[in-house]
Amino acid sequence: MRALLDIVMIILQLGIWVLIIQAILSWLIAFNVVNTRNQFVASVWNFLYQITEPLCRPIRNALPRMSGIDLSPLVLILIIIFLQRVIAYYVYPNVV
Repeated sequence: MRALLDIVMIILQLGIWVLIIQAILSWLIAFNVVNTRNQFVASVWNFLYQITEPLCRPIRNALPRMSGIDLSPLVLILIIIFLQRVIAYYVYPNVV
């Protein structure tokens, strides 16, 4: 059972990294550092968008509109960190 919790923790950590990479890539696209006409950049952006959008959309709808600033990845990262702490402090020690 602990192995399953370890897999869940790894998946949560991977989710944090995906959100960070997606946020950095969105900044690079916004400031025209990378071009979305490049096939590789477009495919990476599409992949990251399809993974993160279903998780960020409900948070984005719940947050008030901020002039061009999207805080939903930050809120989602904080939620994932909270889940990791709950698993590490409360669930993991009680699993045999």
